[in-house]
Amino acid sequence: MRLLLPDHTIGPPAMGDDDDRTGLGDVVETLRGVEERLRDAAYDALRAAADGDEQAAASERRILQARRAIERALRALGDATGE
Repeated sequence: MRLLLPDHTIGPPAMGDDDDRTGLGDVVETLRGVEERLRDAAYDALRAAADGDEQAAASERRILQARRAIERALRALGDATGE
């Protein structure tokens, strides 16, 4: 689903990018950064779990759950931002 704004809408001018027109470009960029940090944290926790740290295994599962939620948010915004 794409968000289309009529030409007579008052608001920031379109910058030629769907991200700019919807105002979600910054949000998408932030979510991508968060997803990358969660991915790195999951790898670190997985390494610690492989070394026998049981708490790290539980932590890795929570991190992956959070990362999947961010990925779902990015997919949901992808339609609005033209990706």
